[in-house]
Amino acid sequence: QVQLVESGGGLVQAGGSLRLSCAASGRTFGSYAVGWFRQAPGKEREFVAAISRSGGGSTVYADSVKGRFTISRDNAENTVYLQMDSLKPEDTAVYYCAARFPVITRSPNEYGSWGQGTQVTVSS
Repeated sequence: QVQLVESGGGLVQAGGSLRLSCAASGRTFGSYAVGWFRQAPGKEREFVAAISRSGGGSTVYADSVKGRFTISRDNAENTVYLQMDSLKPEDTAVYYCAARFPVITRSPNEYGSWGQGTQVTVSS
């Protein structure tokens, strides 16, 4: 497993943008698929986006964020990003990144490594 640390959350007005980062330890990070999830109080953890292992070209997005969020990775930096544009108040949540081997899944139960989360708050 790998260790993950999220950063980049904060306060933003509706329509604004944030870029979240998920920094990973380990030389084998490129072998892992990485997902972003979010969780608001009283709600289940929700899939947001995922990206395939290094060398693959697959990304998957939740319907609620398609066209607004973009997931990418920089293996040289052991980092996965989530660019969030056109933010809405309903995007407010704690955002987590997670890693698994070897392929993408939307299910949080199938990810074994998690970061601590970063808070995103979108005001209206």
